[in-house]
Amino acid sequence: MTRPLKPFDYLEPITIEEAVQILSKYGPKAKVLASGVDLVARMRRRQARPQYVVSILSIPGLDYIQSDEAGLRFGALTTIRSIELSPIVEKDYAVLHEAASQIASVQVKTMGTAVGNLCVATPASDIAAALYALDAKLKIVGSASEKTIPIEDFYIGVNQTILKPDEIVVEVIVPSPAQQTGGAFFKLVRTAADIAKVNVAVNLTVTNNTCKEARVVLGAVAPTIIRATRAEKALKGSKLEPKVVEEAAQLAAQETKPITDLRSTLEYRREMVRVLVRRAVEKAVTRAMA
Repeated sequence: MTRPLKPFDYLEPITIEEAVQILSKYGPKAKVLASGVDLVARMRRRQARPQYVVSILSIPGLDYIQSDEAGLRFGALTTIRSIELSPIVEKDYAVLHEAASQIASVQVKTMGTAVGNLCVATPASDIAAALYALDAKLKIVGSASEKTIPIEDFYIGVNQTILKPDEIVVEVIVPSPAQQTGGAFFKLVRTAADIAKVNVAVNLTVTNNTCKEARVVLGAVAPTIIRATRAEKALKGSKLEPKVVEEAAQLAAQETKPITDLRSTLEYRREMVRVLVRRAVEKAVTRAMA
């Protein structure tokens, strides 16, 4: 039986400025609502008990996907489904397209926003892993300031971000990929609808079978999404021969800090990082050289 929600005040600002002023006024007592996929579920479980729910659904101009020479931008109300169906994303940002496509529930993708997914701060986030690989940045607006930060600086722990009570992520910015860049995303799940036991996102720039740039990203194997920096160093400047790829995959596995839980064991997660990184690098190389 579903328990009723605790009483709260529902506020519906019509500008970002109004929204952050409300958040500034009420501080930790207030929570931002976009789609509510995560927040409403946590409120029903009594894991979140806001006294004020601040909906941003009536703020115009937050639902968009734009692309130009500088790269890709999408707003705080852009759904995961919109990203999945975007021809621009599918063509130029394959790793993000694959991450969105591998979220099984169409209902969740249609309701849920990509930015909302990021702000949940789960280390198993498919969208966050892909955006790490793409070197994305987040535009954050607060009551007294505005800033743009690398997504890697956004997370500080499980379900923890650097966001202050009066701040909202309003936009994600992804730089345009270099020539001969390819990406790939893989994940391992118990069932199609489950969150990842392990996910891997790779983005490579390759010239004459030599890796010029590499980003190898791992999810669900540490308190936050992480980059496998030792694996990246092994790839950069190297001919992408099978032994180099396997060495990078092994190094990536060594960089993990997984746990044993209901979904998987520590040992299995670490071994599957090795397998999935190898597969992702191979696929990314093929795409980069196509």
